[in-house]
Amino acid sequence: MTGCSGSSTATVRPNKWQEIRLVSYPVGEPHDGNFALVEVEAPDLEVGEYLVSNEWISLDPAQRLRMNPNSAGYLPPFRLGEVPASWAVGRVVSSRNPSVAVGACVLHNSGWSECAVLNGCESRPPRLIDRHPALRSVDFLGPLGWPGLTAYAGLFDVGRAQPGETVFVSAAAGAVGGMVVQLAKARGLRVVASVGTREKADLVGREYGADAVVCYRDGDIRELLPRVAGNGIDIYFDNVGGDHLEAALASMRPYGRIVLCGSIASYNDSEAGRAPANLFLATAKGLILHGFLARMYEHRWDEFSDHMRTLVERGQMKAPMTVVEGLEAIPQGFRKLFSGGNVGKMVVRIGQ
Repeated sequence: MTGCSGSSTATVRPNKWQEIRLVSYPVGEPHDGNFALVEVEAPDLEVGEYLVSNEWISLDPAQRLRMNPNSAGYLPPFRLGEVPASWAVGRVVSSRNPSVAVGACVLHNSGWSECAVLNGCESRPPRLIDRHPALRSVDFLGPLGWPGLTAYAGLFDVGRAQPGETVFVSAAAGAVGGMVVQLAKARGLRVVASVGTREKADLVGREYGADAVVCYRDGDIRELLPRVAGNGIDIYFDNVGGDHLEAALASMRPYGRIVLCGSIASYNDSEAGRAPANLFLATAKGLILHGFLARMYEHRWDEFSDHMRTLVERGQMKAPMTVVEGLEAIPQGFRKLFSGGNVGKMVVRIGQ
């Protein structure tokens, strides 16, 4: 995979482009009818604006939460008729901003579109990406981007991981979970992981180095986890919620920490899910349950970036990606996030 961080492709300003808009809120699993592919005319740029032609777009499970009109408490819901916000990497093809040159590579949050008009005043400001021959631009949607910061801050800032401890990671073959496994092993922790298929179990055990891996489709995770938890779990990095959280609560050691990163098991639920049946164990064991969003740790970006960049350049951070081809395939690719149809980060490659 290539991209603008090493690209010499000539810049061409498009006259029009396509984008995907949310036209109805999903009930349960999203379907094609919730989205519309629309062609738009390129506007004239105002002073301070610049036009980015996207090369890669990120698909993330948490976007599903914002497709709920009652998503208050997380981030504001997406408005009908608009492009869902999503991280993307692209190349500047036209600029009226003296600080942004044509040809620059940009990480931005303007969503499911072939192009984006930016001005630096967005709620999530764009970032210019260094041109480095050892790095791919798409890596800034994975290990060098927000998923990487999520894994790093979640494990070390929220989870306060220490060598010799045991961490349980759910969705361990996903974009964030896979990096948590590798960061934990590099820090000297024992890692127990949960995945959905035998193939993913092999990846997480053989390639990422997890000490024990369970496939939750082999049985009830609440029965499978105690068999590999050893003397108990010090940290649970929760990407799933539901029965995985119940299983972790039962296996946690006293005064352990639960890092509440995601709850993908309930993102498509029409009604609010119930609390874990054994939640009182958090009280009985003196556990800390700490929820977080990566943006709460944006002040850690430079330190995280230096650390992760070194691992990537040395080949010590494996970050596989599942690639969806073309803007029109986004709805199908998005649904696969909820059926286990991805390994690592799910990204969309826009025609180059």
